[in-house]
Amino acid sequence: MNIPGKYIRIILAVLAGLLLTGGVVRVRAVETKVQETQEHMADEVLRFHVLANSDTKEDQNLKMKVKDQVIGYLEETMGPETESLDETKEFVKAHIPEIEKEAKKIVEQEGYSYPVKVRLEKTDFPEKTYGDVTFPAGTYEALRIEIGNGDGKNWWCVLYPNLCFIDTVHAVVPEKGKEKLQNVLTDDEYDMVTATSRFRIRWFFFGDRKDE
Repeated sequence: MNIPGKYIRIILAVLAGLLLTGGVVRVRAVETKVQETQEHMADEVLRFHVLANSDTKEDQNLKMKVKDQVIGYLEETMGPETESLDETKEFVKAHIPEIEKEAKKIVEQEGYSYPVKVRLEKTDFPEKTYGDVTFPAGTYEALRIEIGNGDGKNWWCVLYPNLCFIDTVHAVVPEKGKEKLQNVLTDDEYDMVTATSRFRIRWFFFGDRKDE
């Protein structure tokens, strides 16, 4: 049976429309799941954010030294009373002057006069990968240290649960912190944000964007 050309074109147009509609629905479903996961994660974590004065080699090196100093201070002073997210936030709030002092000490030791601002605030983050954990873009509460103009590439980790590198060369995050994260997320959500995911967040829809 010969089908007129105009009908073939109509059939092909309908099929293309169905495929396109299915693709759009799938993309929207994934985007919805990513947003839901981000919002849930934002309620369960406290991030740590250090912004360099600029992208010069010297300012980037200074950023890393400030990061090391503050992480070392927090490791020494945050005891068992910071086993929950609320306790960690309360500790950080109560110790902002000390954290700022530690950061300024390194800036001055390195011969710079940059001002240092330390705040606990909600911040918009792009999608970021840390070790084998990917955090979707969105608003998170963070301990934020701004050096000078704060115009340089940033460094970040997660204070609660503790996902700050224990091996900076191989980008290994603490297993204990990952276990805590897994406990507060659903199985699907945890799969989405880890490198062994069946669902991944950076998948073919969004590309592979990685910040420092």
